[in-house]
Amino acid sequence: MKILVEDSLPYGREFFSSLGRCELFSHKTITPELAADADILLVRSTTKVNQALLARNTKIQYVATATAGIDHLDQGYLDERGIAWNSAAGCNALAVAEYVVSAIYRVAQSHNWHLQDKSVGIVGAGHVGSALAPKLEAMGLTVFLCDPPLADAGDPRHFVDMEAIMACDIISLHVPLVTSAPYPTEHLFDAKRLAQLSEQQLLINACRGEVIDNQALLNQFEQGWKGKVVLDVWENEPGIELALLPYVIFGTAHIAGHTIEGKARGTEMLYQQVCQRLGKNAELSMYDFLPPVEVDVSELIASWAGVPTQAQMAELVFAIYDIAADSEHFMRENTDADAFRYIRKHYNIRREFSSIFLNAGNSPQLQALYGLGFARG
Repeated sequence: MKILVEDSLPYGREFFSSLGRCELFSHKTITPELAADADILLVRSTTKVNQALLARNTKIQYVATATAGIDHLDQGYLDERGIAWNSAAGCNALAVAEYVVSAIYRVAQSHNWHLQDKSVGIVGAGHVGSALAPKLEAMGLTVFLCDPPLADAGDPRHFVDMEAIMACDIISLHVPLVTSAPYPTEHLFDAKRLAQLSEQQLLINACRGEVIDNQALLNQFEQGWKGKVVLDVWENEPGIELALLPYVIFGTAHIAGHTIEGKARGTEMLYQQVCQRLGKNAELSMYDFLPPVEVDVSELIASWAGVPTQAQMAELVFAIYDIAADSEHFMRENTDADAFRYIRKHYNIRREFSSIFLNAGNSPQLQALYGLGFARG
């Protein structure tokens, strides 16, 4: 049993060496000859899995990617050959949710928002939207979900329409890019919908850049609109519309989902899938391999006089992840498509809230820290 594992999968050798003959490869040097005798092929988005790569392989049983996206897999070709395939959908959902949490706390801080008075509309209630909702509720926000495909499919949760979403103080987008009916999301926020936003609202896009018409957004800004927008994703990445940068509150290089845990979770999900296919027990966990946490929040917690305030909870979040630092770097260094690629490739991958253990007591306000995702100490 030869398991061919892309070397960019965190802890790939540690997870898969017990399941078969595990060999690592680089996406830069993978060839049809190298892949010819693989029984299982595990990749990230840097490796395109198609006929050109697998033409010489007559024995491959399974292909999987340790990413949420699957555009790099030729699904039609794999299906035609009867090769089972899968992904790590949802592996970075918590990371994206925590990116949004940091953004909201930063905007609240700079505009003196009391979050218990604010509402947030989540567009897209899949992996990320579902992970985000309880975190926002723990922050005191009133949360509304909008997801017509899930609603029509019988999802029992309460959903609202886009009209209700447009009335929210904060709108956070978490949909896939869909270009065809009945539920297209391409330019979901076009010139007409963008014009409905007030300058008091906050719009966050951490899903796909094409969900917002970037040129229409730029035109609206250039006409004097002073709305609040946070963008982690952009149209035409990496050659994005640089003229937008001075107008957004925070901008980053498509890194919302980049945490150590998120990437390791992708490898773990593939390990669990392979174990299931081989009829073996999944005995390993990413927590067997994750490095120690370098952030120490003990003094910060000790300084609290009882129940933490909104500002103190925000300070705790920023100690783990502060969107402002990423945005400042991005705004300064992103001068062209090559710079965008470089920033994203060399991103200093962060930790998730769950890496921090807290003994937060039993009051509802302190329990909110667990709702944000911090671990019980």
